[in-house]
Amino acid sequence: MPGSYWIETMVCPKNEVDSEKIAGTMVRDGFVAATSPETADVVVVNTCAFIEPARAESVETILAMGMLRQPGARLVVTGCLAARAGSELAAELPEVEVVADVGVPVQLALTRARRDGTRWLPGGEARRPSLDLLDLPRPPASAPWAYVKVAEGCDRRCGFCAIPSFRGPQRSRPIGSVLEEVDALGVREVVLVAQDLASYGRDLGRDGVGIVRLVESVAQRVDRVRLLYLYPSSLGDELVDAIVATGVPYFDLSLQHVSAPLLRRMRRAGGVARFSERIEHVRERAPDAALRSSFILGYPGETEEDHDELLGFLERADLDWAGFFQFSDEAGTYAASLPGAVPEALVLERLRECTELQDAVTARRRAALVGREIEVLVDAVGRARSHREAPEIDGIVRVPEDLPEGALATVQVVASEGPDLIAGPARSLLAAAPAARGAAGRPREARA
Repeated sequence: MPGSYWIETMVCPKNEVDSEKIAGTMVRDGFVAATSPETADVVVVNTCAFIEPARAESVETILAMGMLRQPGARLVVTGCLAARAGSELAAELPEVEVVADVGVPVQLALTRARRDGTRWLPGGEARRPSLDLLDLPRPPASAPWAYVKVAEGCDRRCGFCAIPSFRGPQRSRPIGSVLEEVDALGVREVVLVAQDLASYGRDLGRDGVGIVRLVESVAQRVDRVRLLYLYPSSLGDELVDAIVATGVPYFDLSLQHVSAPLLRRMRRAGGVARFSERIEHVRERAPDAALRSSFILGYPGETEEDHDELLGFLERADLDWAGFFQFSDEAGTYAASLPGAVPEALVLERLRECTELQDAVTARRRAALVGREIEVLVDAVGRARSHREAPEIDGIVRVPEDLPEGALATVQVVASEGPDLIAGPARSLLAAAPAARGAAGRPREARA
């Protein structure tokens, strides 16, 4: 069976990790990476199913890959949409040879499809311990940074979210497994991700450690540790201190809204006072901290008063980054049964108002950095990031092209362009990069 493979990923950090682990198992079994989907013997589409636009994009991508593949190439669908609607995909998309649930190896799915015509291969709790993507091998990173998924599933029941229904309850990885993966990646920055990152380890009982210990342990191995997706209710003082101590005071708080009555309808806690207090505490501990959040607009029952409260919060909170999303009515969620649907035209108007306001805030905060010296990690020729920018979702720092990929360097910001910064050599000499770390955490020489 082995030949060449191509994996097309519906981009989210957790999906990217899953795709790398799928690739790791395929390479282990003798497959080689293809240069394009058109030249691959096996094309895998790792789908997303969080909201309707993501599901539609996943189906469009499956159809596109079906047309691009070479004659005789085998098309496999996996990921969240497979977990949520695998049997329907298998029935409605004849170009797909087999649909494999999350955690089911592609090779197993292909073998079953060829042997007995199986077109939908569900996972199930019985086989999850041995086939969990969390435990699969992963190739070394190709960039100076990498996502590391530390848990799968979620125990929360937010009113708008269907993820627990197809990803299951939270399952944290033992800290030793996480640290082994960090060492093997050989990167300078690790971005920890999970559906509910701050709850890492709670399901492991006495044998587990919490998020604070994990952050501290990873920080001993790499130059930078970054955390994505923190529930504000779980951001205690100890976790704030642990993040600040890493030297990357970046806080991605999943607020979703600020109106207390609406948050209760979302089955979430918090409100303006609580969120403002946490943000103020972060900035007291680290005045240079960067803060990001995301917000849902048009949740059932959202009023003009709720929207005005959000606009006022955005003006006062002065967040570095924020994303705004139109509510998606997901079957099987609590929100699907709620009255008070908001007309789409009104939702889009509210989204425009929030986006315009936040774009101005972000541009102002970026312009305030002009003239400052900052430390950056060079991701690629001419492109870098300071502690303020998470990879793939925030702006970038454009740097001189003579700075090598993987270097940590001190540069001076000379201009801003919306979300991006332009930097040149620092007034002081370019700082010598700290020792990067090899696969086993041993320092290796590197200079900027």
